[in-house]
Amino acid sequence: MFHRRVGSILNLRGNAIISTVKENVGSLYSSATALEALPRKLKKAEKKPWVTNINELKRRGRLDKQERRVVREVALRPPENGLLVEELIPVAHQVLASRSQLLACVSRISEEISIYFCSFCSEVHVGHPPHKIRTCNVSGSQKNKEHTWQRGGAEHVLPVVESFHLYDRLGRAVSHNERLEVDRIPALVELCIQGGVDLPEYPTRRRKFPIYRVAGKLIDFEKKFPKDDLSGKDIETSKSREIIKKLSGDGKYFNLPYDDIKGFAMRGLEAWDIMRTGAIQLMQTYGVQTCGYCPEVQVGPKGHRVRQCQAFKHQMRDGQHGWQEATIDDLLSTVYVWHVRNPHDGELLVDSLKRYYGKLPAVVELFSQAGAQVGDDYYRMMREDVAVPELDEEKLVV
Repeated sequence: MFHRRVGSILNLRGNAIISTVKENVGSLYSSATALEALPRKLKKAEKKPWVTNINELKRRGRLDKQERRVVREVALRPPENGLLVEELIPVAHQVLASRSQLLACVSRISEEISIYFCSFCSEVHVGHPPHKIRTCNVSGSQKNKEHTWQRGGAEHVLPVVESFHLYDRLGRAVSHNERLEVDRIPALVELCIQGGVDLPEYPTRRRKFPIYRVAGKLIDFEKKFPKDDLSGKDIETSKSREIIKKLSGDGKYFNLPYDDIKGFAMRGLEAWDIMRTGAIQLMQTYGVQTCGYCPEVQVGPKGHRVRQCQAFKHQMRDGQHGWQEATIDDLLSTVYVWHVRNPHDGELLVDSLKRYYGKLPAVVELFSQAGAQVGDDYYRMMREDVAVPELDEEKLVV
């Protein structure tokens, strides 16, 4: 009997050791699933995932429907009542200033580091030479699914997402017949304007008195155009896109020498983090909508009514967009590229070893190759703790 008990205790101890070893091994190789945190590339017939659970959205809709049936006055909070959130006005100014710095840094560094884009798909690569990973499976591409590279620029690393500029964010949505009469500006700039930034070329309405909701209808006690509202007088709105201005030859804008690429990279990476963090903070209060089928974005509590969606089964929706809550990647149109560990060695990324490579946002990868130190937030995405084998050692890896 004693021997049986000792044997059972030893077996339990052995199982505990084996489970501990398995946990340690799992933690060591946890970086193999690091790329799962990245947004998955959707297929043509797929819809973007909901930010908020659909059951929660239905529950909110039922509560709103019940409140509309009761005839009573409901006091709204900013910005739902038309007023600004005072705490977020400095954040909006900081985001807009960081965006200007980021555009300048990307424009300068793109002159030194090569940027490539595929002429058939949306793939982008930072650094020379471009990778040989065969992921181009769109119509018209090569049979071996290799990308057809062309030289790109800053617009491929940091694409501009446009949105209709709203004079009154609580007014009616832009109709299809007004699509050519309303200016389209960068969505991040529109978010900053609604957050409290005043730009003379893009007038917007600022209320002094809040609006109320009675039986589901918004009641505005102010006149449609107050007497002291002169924001739209003698101003010609511009419909041209915002141009990325290059730095002057001495680089006095950043107090850096023009040939200090590492300095521009560090300053640009800092501006990217500030802009992204501030935009997330603004989006938590000021709504941003995106189409669940195409990249269209509209800043405001609701989407527009322009029938221009060309995504999957748009005929069934009469070209209208399927609006839902947007994410920060929808607002900034974040482009993810393969991470090159040693850009100065001319390392070529091959298709057979792609599961060992990491990914980064194209802007962060550009600054990383320019000499900036990437923070811990991107460490798992870079997969620096994974050893990339040689081509002859691939079959030996377990």
